[in-house]
Amino acid sequence: MNLTLKNGSKKVLISEVKKVSRFGKGFGLMFHRREKARSLLFEFRRPVDFHLTSLFVFFPFVVIWMDENEKVLDVKIVKPWKLTVLSTVKRYSKILEIPMNKFYSSQVKNIVDKRFK
Repeated sequence: MNLTLKNGSKKVLISEVKKVSRFGKGFGLMFHRREKARSLLFEFRRPVDFHLTSLFVFFPFVVIWMDENEKVLDVKIVKPWKLTVLSTVKRYSKILEIPMNKFYSSQVKNIVDKRFK
């Protein structure tokens, strides 16, 4: 599936996004190989507020917190092996994890360079 991220008039298309199953929400990008990893979309039934971790993730990745309409609320680059990853927003409905690899390099560059702000 493809996903279009929105912040005002700015949009970035993220290709090959995989929706995470209920079981997969506990793992995310953990134990994935960098070049084979694909973007993961976490969707929640109602707005949530919890911390992420990058333990057992062996490469940097971008985390995007969104509301139910894919409006970007916060963006962070996460380094491997961080115990806690916090957002500046209190409640969100979706999280997108994008691995920093060759497949997503241009998409990550658009997100990071524009900072969606």
